[in-house]
Amino acid sequence: MNACLARITCGNAKGSGLYSRPMRSITETQVARHLTPARRPAQLAALREAFEHFAQGRATVLPRSRAALAQASGAPMVSAMGAVLPDMLGTKVYATLNGKFQFVVNLFDTTTGLPLATMSANELTRVRTAATTALAVDTLARAQARVLGVFGNGVQAQAHVEALLGVRRFERVMLHARSDAPGTAARWSAEFGLPVEAVDAARVAAESDVIVTCTRATEPLFDGALVRPGTLVCAVGSSKPVARELDDTLLARAAAVVVEWKTAALAEAGELVRAAPGTIAPERLKELGELLVAGHAPAAQDIVVYKSVGIGLEDIALAAMVLCDEAAAQAGSEQPS
Repeated sequence: MNACLARITCGNAKGSGLYSRPMRSITETQVARHLTPARRPAQLAALREAFEHFAQGRATVLPRSRAALAQASGAPMVSAMGAVLPDMLGTKVYATLNGKFQFVVNLFDTTTGLPLATMSANELTRVRTAATTALAVDTLARAQARVLGVFGNGVQAQAHVEALLGVRRFERVMLHARSDAPGTAARWSAEFGLPVEAVDAARVAAESDVIVTCTRATEPLFDGALVRPGTLVCAVGSSKPVARELDDTLLARAAAVVVEWKTAALAEAGELVRAAPGTIAPERLKELGELLVAGHAPAAQDIVVYKSVGIGLEDIALAAMVLCDEAAAQAGSEQPS
């Protein structure tokens, strides 16, 4: 990444390079071109590097801030978050209206402060959430995990199945969703090439090696007592403190509750905010970056919970990767034939 960014930002004194041309505007189509499954290893590498930098004090995160025109459901709301990485800083700003989101990322050079790019970020957000969970699964799940359990069948649920199949050799998927679960199971089975079964919530909880929850539930989806030892449970459905997908029983059983950033999780994760006092001992609350730096090895019988609320570090890390890829693609197209 450093070499790529150096190529993008060099050449100002000679009148060449990025600064001799207008700030880039990168469309949703261009972003999607660089976030394909084939680029998943690069995505995970960019995220891993960003989280390690964060754990080592070489990156910082701008907390999410929200402002709404009114308290009524569906009212217009603006949110912002961001991060400063060693080579690049940026913000993600997004509008919410009637439950629909529109995202934009702005990137700046950390050396000069000059703006580098603005990019549409709907696809970036979809991919970054699942890619970060894939990084967590690659770090926290047992290598022998073979059954993936999924709650939800929306955009994020499908993105997570696609991403997680890239980091573990799952042999089947168990799905629980409120609507069209059989239809979704058939579609996913055809798309991903492995058995997908629509089942009740209890079976997903009891029979899965890795569970991922991608719902808008405000109350726990299953009884945490059903989860068997050695299971990794990833909750990614909400960043609102009033909503939770996991119960206190599961949180109390977990050997570790892993989050992206303690500050954000303690403010935004309903599982943590609404947990009964003493449910999660402070020493069991871990940050993903610290485990990456330490070289975490999953224990065979440990239940581990990964709770994601989404932080700007992820957006800026992947946006920087997209900018590098797009700059390289444009440079290639400009070469004389």
